[in-house]
Amino acid sequence: MNYSELVAAITSYTENQFATVDMNTFISQAEQRIYNTIQFPSLRRNVTGTLTANQKYLACPDDFLSVYSMAIFPAAGGAYTYLLDKDVNFIREAYPNPTSTGQPKYYALFGPSTNSSPIVILNELTFILGPTPNTTYNVELHYFFYPESITTVASGQTWLGDNFDTVLLYGSLVEAYTYMKGETDMMQLYEGKYKEALTLAKRLGDGLERQDAYRSGQYRQPVT
Repeated sequence: MNYSELVAAITSYTENQFATVDMNTFISQAEQRIYNTIQFPSLRRNVTGTLTANQKYLACPDDFLSVYSMAIFPAAGGAYTYLLDKDVNFIREAYPNPTSTGQPKYYALFGPSTNSSPIVILNELTFILGPTPNTTYNVELHYFFYPESITTVASGQTWLGDNFDTVLLYGSLVEAYTYMKGETDMMQLYEGKYKEALTLAKRLGDGLERQDAYRSGQYRQPVT
């Protein structure tokens, strides 16, 4: 289901013409609810970068939401070493002197990055590393992000719309009917259909896409 088909379906189900800005709000709010309920592999992004010697901070990607994993490996190539997630207090306590360097073992979300004087707080987050890198390392980050909304992507198509349009449709209908202050029975109907679709989508994203028959065995329905 592409953007035009989704808009047409919402209009038909609700028998209401919405302003484009309101329609896009319904859809984007539904996407956000879905993406924060199910961890589809399509919501995972991978980037590589470089840790600089004597620099204990690392900028997060602009679209960063949360970490799946962070690993470093020598600039000349070699084995990956995965860093452990800690909080800032741990790193400050374990490595109180920022000039003490070594191969990083830990990372933490430090907070919004800052620059200039007076300080300007930026939107992007930064990581703090412990200990401070003693040389240049390559870093590979797997992280959670929001993919571009179906309301803004040029093609009008997204992975969610193409592969699980039912959860996107009913999620958008819940938002639209809330805006309309619709009848309680219809609201309950749309909520129920949304939850049914969400359960099936969760089975895919958090279940089927995280196992295979070799490791987990094939699904077998109990015989009664």
